[in-house]
Amino acid sequence: MKTDFICTIPVLPSQDIARDLDWYSNNLGFVKTFGDHMYAGMRLEEIELHLQWHADTPEDPLLGGSVVRIFVKNIEPYFEALVIKGILKSEKLIKNTAWGTHEFGLYDLNNNAIFIVEDIESSAEKTS
Repeated sequence: MKTDFICTIPVLPSQDIARDLDWYSNNLGFVKTFGDHMYAGMRLEEIELHLQWHADTPEDPLLGGSVVRIFVKNIEPYFEALVIKGILKSEKLIKNTAWGTHEFGLYDLNNNAIFIVEDIESSAEKTS
């Protein structure tokens, strides 16, 4: 019998769960699905992210520097909505990268990098 992999849910470090849930909601459109001041989940369509509180002390470091790559189809409407909100500048969308994507990135309030990526080849195949 084969193991079927269902999904992956990145867990990002946070210094302030409520603040960060608001940031993800107001800036990126995520909606809180569960949680408290120590651990919470949020969703944007089929994408789920979790936040875990850290004290940012030597015993419980925040660390930061996590990277999440969220793959989408038709990146431009979402990108343009973030530009209109003032979250990103219009030059942040990088089209036709050497690795075959359109993408943009930003940092959350804990320096976690969030990249939104469209695979050019997969998107072209699905629209033909």
